[in-house]
Order: sequence, then C-alpha cells, then structure tokens
Amino acid sequence: MNKTGVIFDLDGTLLYTLDDLSNSVNYALEKHGYPQRTIEEVMNFIGNGVKVLMRRSGPKGLSEEKSKELLDTFRTHYLEHMYDNTRTYDGVMEMLREVKEAGFNSAIVSNKLDPAVKKLNEKFFKQYIDIAIGAPSDHKKPDPFSVLDCMSQLGTDVTNSIYIGDTDVDLETAHNAGLKCIGVAWGFRGRKYLEDISCDFIVDTPNEVLPLLKTIFLKNTYSR
Repeated sequence: MNKTGVIFDLDGTLLYTLDDLSNSVNYALEKHGYPQRTIEEVMNFIGNGVKVLMRRSGPKGLSEEKSKELLDTFRTHYLEHMYDNTRTYDGVMEMLREVKEAGFNSAIVSNKLDPAVKKLNEKFFKQYIDIAIGAPSDHKKPDPFSVLDCMSQLGTDVTNSIYIGDTDVDLETAHNAGLKCIGVAWGFRGRKYLEDISCDFIVDTPNEVLPLLKTIFLKNTYSR
C-alpha cells in the first residue's frame, strides 16, 4: 500500500477536552468580571480556535484591548490546566494502534493552541502519531494551510489522505484541502448534526474507523 495519511482533529475527535476548556473560559471570564458560560455554550463556541472561542464567550462589544486581555488569561490558565479532566474517548487508543498496524500514517491538525496540541499529543498519542500541528495565527481551519503542510510532512497527497473530525469546520477544512471527511458521532456534535451538514462519511464508534479506511483506500473507492 502506498503511504496513506489519516489526519485527525483533536478536540471532540480524539480527546474529550470540554471540561478543561470550559473551566479555563470561565476562569478568564470571572477574573475580568464577565458573566460565566455554561458547558453547553462553550461546546457550541469551539471549533474556530481560541481567539474565536473567547470572543464568543465574552460580552459583545469588547474592545480589542479587553479581548486580548481575556484571551491571554485563558491561554495562561489553559496551558496550566489542560490535563486536569481531559481524556481519550473510549476506544480511541485501540483505534490508533490498529490504524498504525495496518500501515496508515496518522497526524493531528487542530485549531487548538500549537503548544497545547504538541503537549497533549506527547502525553496521549506519541506512540501512534508523529506529527501534531496546532493553529498558526493566520491560517486557522477551515483554511487548508496546515492540512496541506501536514500531507507534505507525511509524504502523502490528496489522492491518499483523509481528514477525521466532528464539526462543520472539519468538513470544510477537508474539502478546502481537496479531501473527504469522516465525521465522528461520539464528538461534540453527534450523528444528526453530521448528517445535517452532509459529512462524507460518519462513524459512531472508534472501532468503525479502520474498516472504513480499508474500504475507502484499499478498494480504491476514494475520489473527490
């Protein structure tokens, strides 16, 4: 089999990070005297990077200076507390092992802070994933820049790579890079959401990922 790239989103795909993200959002909001957000609100704000997350979480009409202060407080707190409650979804570690043993090359491309992506990958996935890329300031998903860079590092291209995520941002990112997207229904949004956005493929559990990859790539059914 030629080199095949399987590129994963992180939050809501490989890791359940919502509690730690929500705690850091509300820590920053409280410190600056702003109203708190529910965990459901924070979940719906996730997907476009932390700058957008904090802009959505804070009061409307914040000045650029106040928005930056809020974001800086969130960053500092999150980088110190991102391991507190974060965990892999059930079955993810087994799935990554099976994908690697089957000869696929795995990577992570996330809109999360790059230092956080690399540290979380080192803690949880280093035996299975060599390349982990966070969001550059000027090329956040759905900009395909990081996915294209990742394919170059993996030695793959659009004919033998796929993106796996849980939101419309992931689907749009994949399509912008010329890829198809596998949506994971165990993530932050669920199956109906993925069906509503017409995700290319949907899996309900991690043990469905490898059989689907084999169907897509080994039977040469992949095309966009």
